[in-house]
Amino acid sequence: MIHFKDHEFNCKCGCGLSIDDMDEDFLYKLDRARNTAEVPFVINSAIRCTDHNREAGGSKTSSHPKGCAVDIKAENSFYRFRIVTGLVKAGITRLVIYPTFVHCDDDHDKPKELMSHKGE
Repeated sequence: MIHFKDHEFNCKCGCGLSIDDMDEDFLYKLDRARNTAEVPFVINSAIRCTDHNREAGGSKTSSHPKGCAVDIKAENSFYRFRIVTGLVKAGITRLVIYPTFVHCDDDHDKPKELMSHKGE
């Protein structure tokens, strides 16, 4: 990976889940998206164990425990636009846009496209 450090993908609870537990194809797309976006991708959350996912308010069908989802910090519309554009160009089309971050996943068990905006 060119644009990321391995530790950015660790489960935040310290359980031991790491980049090694992430979906390799998803990570490749994420790295391509970062290259295309030309803005930093600060990973707020990546893989989560089921306990941490529940504590973080993740849904029971969350893609985080599968290692095919991340939340990327995006504090303003410029960053949100660049991040979303990079993700879509890289083939990641399941997106939820929040005021301060962008959730993206490449979960093969869910519909291929999702674009949702959670108000400001």
